[in-house]
Amino acid sequence: MIIIGAGLGGLSTGCYARMNGYRTHVLEMHELPGGCCTAWDRGDFTLDPCVSWLLGSGPGNEMHQIWLELGALQGKEVRHFDVFNVVRGRCGRAVYFYSDPDRLQAHLTDISPADSVVIRDFCKQLRAFRKCLAVYPFLKPVGLMPTLERWRMLASFLPYFNVVRKSISVLMTDYSARFKDPLLREAFNFILYEKHPAFPVLPFHFQLASHANLSAGVPEGGSLGLAESIERRYRRLGGQVTYNAKVEKVLVEDDRAVGVRLSDGSELHADIVVSACDGRTTMMDLLGGRYLNEAYHRLYTRTIREPGMVFPGYFTLFLGLRRDFPDADPCTTYLLDEAEAAGLTGIRHPSINVQFRSRHYPELSPPGTSIAYVTYFCDIAPWRALDEGPEQATRTRGGQELHTLPVRHGRGYYAAKRRARDVLVAFLERRHPGIADAIAVRDVSSPLTQVRYTGNYDGTVLGWQPFVESGETLETLIKKHGPGLPGLRNFYQSGVWATTGGLIRAAAAGRHVMQFICRDDGRTFTASVDESGPPPTHLVVPVGPRPDAQSVMGDRSSPVERKEMG
Repeated sequence: MIIIGAGLGGLSTGCYARMNGYRTHVLEMHELPGGCCTAWDRGDFTLDPCVSWLLGSGPGNEMHQIWLELGALQGKEVRHFDVFNVVRGRCGRAVYFYSDPDRLQAHLTDISPADSVVIRDFCKQLRAFRKCLAVYPFLKPVGLMPTLERWRMLASFLPYFNVVRKSISVLMTDYSARFKDPLLREAFNFILYEKHPAFPVLPFHFQLASHANLSAGVPEGGSLGLAESIERRYRRLGGQVTYNAKVEKVLVEDDRAVGVRLSDGSELHADIVVSACDGRTTMMDLLGGRYLNEAYHRLYTRTIREPGMVFPGYFTLFLGLRRDFPDADPCTTYLLDEAEAAGLTGIRHPSINVQFRSRHYPELSPPGTSIAYVTYFCDIAPWRALDEGPEQATRTRGGQELHTLPVRHGRGYYAAKRRARDVLVAFLERRHPGIADAIAVRDVSSPLTQVRYTGNYDGTVLGWQPFVESGETLETLIKKHGPGLPGLRNFYQSGVWATTGGLIRAAAAGRHVMQFICRDDGRTFTASVDESGPPPTHLVVPVGPRPDAQSVMGDRSSPVERKEMG
C-alpha cells in the first residue's frame, strides 16, 4: 500500500494498515510529519499553530480510544483550562465561556439576568450533551454497520434525541439573536474562536461538552509532538515513510490504481493507493479529473469554488516575547471595530483570536518568556492579488528535491504582511503594555504560506465545511461508494478530505478507510491500543475570575494556578 501524505490522516491510515498486516509506504513532500499539525523553531521559541484543543484527549468516549490506538497521548500530560474561550467586546466587557454548565449559567446570568431563560436552555442542553458523548460513534463508519448494529447505535441516542434535534436544526446566528444583551448576542457566535455562520448550535455544544468532560485538552509537546508520537507508533509497527517525496500522478491500469509517479520521474508500484493529501489535488491533478461521477465532478469543479464550502485559511502572527505576561488569558477572541479591522488583509469577520501559547505549552519556550499567537479567518483571494510569483516550487539542494522552500512574492504582498503585523502588535500593546518592547521573534504567515507547505486548496486547514452542501454531499457519496471513487479499483481517500471536521476526524478517517479496505479484501479488521507507554495524566488549569473577584467588566483574569485532577 502506498499512502500519499504524512498528515494525521496518512499516518493514521498507515498505523491501522500495519495492524491489519498490510505493507505500507507513506510518501510526504515536506520534511516533517503532521501536515497542518506542525510546529517550527525560531531561535529559542517553538511556534505551534495547530492544537488549541484536542477532542478525545480524555476518556469516556470513542475518540479517546483512537488516540490510544495511535500512540498519540501515552506518557503525556494533558492540560485542561476551565474556560474554553473568552470573548471581549468592543465595549470592554468580557464573557468567560466556562465549559462547566453550572459555572457558565451563573456567569452568563450575572452578565444579563434578563436573558436567564435562554441561558438556562443553552446550559440544560449542554448538560445533556456531556452524557451524549459517551455513545457518539467514532470507531466504525455507519456505512459498514450491519442493520442490527445500526439500530442499536440509534437506540443509544434515544435519550438525547430531542436535544440533538433541537441543536442541529437551529443556526447559532439565529439562536444567539434571542439574547437581549448585545454582548451575549454577538459573543455566542465566537465561542469556537472565530465566527462560523453555517454552524448550527450542535458543534458548540459538542466542543463545550467535550471540554467539560476533560476530553478537549492540549497534549504535552504540542502539535508536532502529537504527529511525531503517531509517526513513531507507525514505525514501531513496521511502516516505512519517505520525506521530500512529492507525488505528481496516480498510476492507473485497467481502471485499477497500481502506484504513483514522483516529481523526479521515478515510479513506485503498489496493490493499493490511498491519498491522504489535498482533495482537489488528488482528484484533478493526481487522477487528472477521471473517475468523477456527476456528483463528484460538481463537488470538485463547482461546489468547491462557491463561498463557504471549504474552511478558510488563517492569517497568523507569532510573537516570541522576552518576558512572561501572567495576567493574560490563555485564549481570547477580541471583537474589532471597522477601523481596527481595516488594516488586516483578507479578514472575514471583524475579530481576532489571541492565545498565549506558552500557557498551553510551557515547554516550547524558555522559562521567563512567552509566546503570543494571533490569528484571524482569512480569504486567500486578496493575498493572491498581491502575489507575483509561484505559490509552490521544487528546487534541488545537495542532490535532493525540496518542495516547501520559500518562494518570491510581490512587494504588495510583503507590505500587506507588515501592515497586518503592525496593526496586531499595536492592538496587543494597548491591552498588554510592554509587549512591543518584549518582542524577540516575529513570524507572519498568510494562507499562501499554508499552500506552500501543504498544497491545501486555498490554504484551508480543515477541507470541507460541515452542515453545508459540500460536506453533506461528501457524506452522502462516502455512504454510497465508500472512501473510494466509482469505477476505480484499489484507490481510497483518507484524512480531512474524506470527512468533515478536525484532527480527530482525520485520525478516525484512517481507521475507517482501513475497515473499508479490509472489507473489500475479505479480511477481518483489527486494532489495538499502543502498550509502549503509560496512559496520559491530566491537569486542570483555572483561568476565569476567582469567585471572590467576579467581574464582567474586568480587563484581566487572575494569574493561572494549576491543580492535578483526581
